Amino acid sequence: MTTAWMDVAAGRGAVGVGLIVAGVVVVTLLIGAFWLGSRLRRRELPPPTPEEQPRLPEGGPVREVVENREPDEVPRSDHRMTPHESPAFGNSPSRTGPEKERPQWSEGSGGSFGSGGPGGR
Repeated sequence: MTTAWMDVAAGRGAVGVGLIVAGVVVVTLLIGAFWLGSRLRRRELPPPTPEEQPRLPEGGPVREVVENREPDEVPRSDHRMTPHESPAFGNSPSRTGPEKERPQWSEGSGGSFGSGGPGGR
């Protein structure tokens, strides 16, 4: 009967030693990763100084241009065109269009479905 208890105790001891070895391996890997990361960090360029930062243009910040654009017409032909056969290689060219009054939303409306405004206007 004592030999059965010794076998169980020996098995538990082996599991305990295995867990300690696994813990040491994990800690060693973490220390190695930290060491490698610090070596790589030392090789990087330092952050830019305030003099090296980008500056505003002389005329101040660039403003948004609001204009109406109209697409160029697709050439009509008897055969079906693929994008690489179209002008500008499939990118739709456009040109400045005439000034038009832009549509405005009704007063008190956010302009989208479920915007929380009163419905039925």
